[in-house]
Amino acid sequence: MQMCQTMVDKVARSKQLSAVTDPELLILFDNWLEELEAQVLEYLKSRGPVSEKTFAKDLGLSLKSASFILSKLNREGKLRKIKKG
Repeated sequence: MQMCQTMVDKVARSKQLSAVTDPELLILFDNWLEELEAQVLEYLKSRGPVSEKTFAKDLGLSLKSASFILSKLNREGKLRKIKKG
């Protein structure tokens, strides 16, 4: 039950944020995230596997942000492409 409540709370919060966020800002954020992802992929291609702590430090990210980006890229299959060459 707690998990369902948490999910409902997150959906509600997401709707609240989208209601007050300027669409132009969302586009800028998406563009920034795409550039950051490209930077991350280039970093991983050149460095190979590194710890999440090293990765975060080298890119100036918090561990939480580094984990988020790596998880997102992994879900999208972009990290598998790096591993294969």
